[in-house]
Amino acid sequence: MSTTNPGAYVIRSIHADEWPAAKELRLAALQDPVAPLAFLETYEQAVARPDSFWQERAAGACEGADGAQQIIAEGPDGVWVGTLTVLVEEPGTTDWAGFAVERKQGHVVAVFVRPEERGSGLTDVLFDAGLEWAWSRGAERVRLIVHEENGRAQRFYRKVGFEPSGVTVPLGEGEAEVELEFVIERP
Repeated sequence: MSTTNPGAYVIRSIHADEWPAAKELRLAALQDPVAPLAFLETYEQAVARPDSFWQERAAGACEGADGAQQIIAEGPDGVWVGTLTVLVEEPGTTDWAGFAVERKQGHVVAVFVRPEERGSGLTDVLFDAGLEWAWSRGAERVRLIVHEENGRAQRFYRKVGFEPSGVTVPLGEGEAEVELEFVIERP
């Protein structure tokens, strides 16, 4: 377990011109042993994408963007060691799995912390920042989808306040993902 102090890291939104670092961190995530359970693309698919894809992806989720925000943990040496992205889903639309979106919500995706930093508290800090961003955009709830066999991720998500919503997303071949949600009571 790492003894890293999460306060020694900068937690912030990315800038559009930082797409090379965002690409590098995504490729590292896709090489993690649990990547087949955690992400809906492979390393081979991602590495084959042109730079224009990574530039557009960073621009759509950078500081100041309204529809999405990629938040990173930057180490004292400038290396990005963790990330998550929050997407805003609007009522009346359909999500990636074909389900109707009934209320404004945040959707956490692409959660990754480099193995040497796991257990340091960085993921908690990343989630705090992601939730804060979603609430500031008027989200009524924040959700995430996790593979039914990704026990490590499910335990962490429950630890930070996410609970099963009862929604299951079939993936085919007998596999499924489950939706977890974080709802705050509004006065």
